Amino acid sequence: MALTNLLDFDPAQLAAYCAELGEKPFRAKQLQRWIHQFGVADFDQMSDLAKSFREKLKQNAAITAPAIISDHTSADGTRKWLFDVGQGNAVETVFIPEENRGTLCISTQAGCAVNCRFCSTGKQGFSRNLSVGEIIGQLWMAEFELRRTKGVEPGPKGERQITNVVMMGMGEPLLNFEPTVTALKLMLDDNAYGLSRRRVTLSTSGVVPMIDKLAQECPVALAVSLHASNDNLRDGLVPLNRKYPLADLMAACRRYLDFAPRDFITFEYCMLDGVNDGDENARELVRLVKDNPHPVPCKFNLIPFNPFPESGLVRSNNKRIKAFAQILMDAGIVTTIRKTRGDDIDAACGQLAGEVQDRTRVQERMQKMAEYQNKYGKNFGRIVQVPT
Repeated sequence: MALTNLLDFDPAQLAAYCAELGEKPFRAKQLQRWIHQFGVADFDQMSDLAKSFREKLKQNAAITAPAIISDHTSADGTRKWLFDVGQGNAVETVFIPEENRGTLCISTQAGCAVNCRFCSTGKQGFSRNLSVGEIIGQLWMAEFELRRTKGVEPGPKGERQITNVVMMGMGEPLLNFEPTVTALKLMLDDNAYGLSRRRVTLSTSGVVPMIDKLAQECPVALAVSLHASNDNLRDGLVPLNRKYPLADLMAACRRYLDFAPRDFITFEYCMLDGVNDGDENARELVRLVKDNPHPVPCKFNLIPFNPFPESGLVRSNNKRIKAFAQILMDAGIVTTIRKTRGDDIDAACGQLAGEVQDRTRVQERMQKMAEYQNKYGKNFGRIVQVPT
C-alpha cells in the first residue's frame, strides 16, 4: 500500500487526515509543527506525539520531499538546487540571500506550456504539474538545508533562513492552481512557515480567470510578467496574450487590488535590445497603466535579459535600461532595475531549465517556426500559425 505523503496536505486537510486515524485536531497542529517548523521526517523523533499515533503514522504515512540531484552556490551567494520529481523530470529552485532577507524562488511545473520567447524554461516544453508535496517540498528542503549548513537551531525559535517566497521558478503557477494554492496556505499558516502575505509573491503571465480566483481563495502579492507595451508586441513575446489581451489583464489587475495584501501590482518587464526597450515603448506603458479612466496602481521591475542560445534575443545595454526607467519614473511610477544574481550558475531570471520530458513537442514546433521564418521573413508582431 502506498504511503500518504503528508507534505501534500494544507492545515485543514492534515486535520481531516488525523481525524481519519482517530486523532483529535490538536494532534494535527503538533504534527504540522514537527514537519514544517522542525523539518523532521522521522515520526519516532516527534516526541510529544503519543506512541500509538506515531505507530499509525509509520504504517500509513511518510514525509517525502523531492530528492536533491545537485546543489550549486554562485560567487554572489545565490544557491540553486536541482530536484528530482520523477519520470525523468527535474525542477530548479533558487535561494537569493540579501542583507536583510532571504528569498526562495520556487517552481510549480515541470517545464512550462506558455513558451514565452525570452524564457529558457519554455523552450524545454512541458511535462506535468507538480503536486503540493513537490511544491512545498522545495521550501521544506531549502529551509532546513540552509539551517543545517549554517548550524542554525531547528524549530520555530531558530533563525528563519527564508523570509520571502516568490513563485517565479519553472512553470506558470496559475495553470497549476489547486496545488499552488494549497502550498500557499501552508506558507502562510502560523503552525507551518508563518509567512506574511506581503512576503509571498505569485508571478503570472496573465491567466485572467485564475487571477480572479486567486483573489477570492488566497490573495498574496501579485507580480505580472508584462514584457510588452502593446498587444501586437506581447502576442509575439508572451503567446498567452492572444487569449487574454492587455485590456482584460489590466482589468483583472484592478480587481485583484480589492483583495491584495499590497496596494499595487508589480509588473515585470524583461529588457530586450531593439524589441521592447524604446522610448515609445516606455511611453506606451505609462498610457497603459496611468493615462486611462481606470489606472492600475503599480511598480515596474525592469529585468536585464539573461541570454540563452535558442532565444535569438539580446540584452538591452545599461544606458538604454536607465533611460527607459527614467521615463517611467518621470511619470510618477516607482521603477526598479533588478540586479542580476546567480547567472554564473544559470540561476538568474529566465535561465531556469531543469530537465523535462516534453509532452508538447516544443522543439519540433520551434524548428517548424524557424523554417517558416526563414521562408517568409521574421516579423515579431505577426502571429504565424504553424501545423502541429
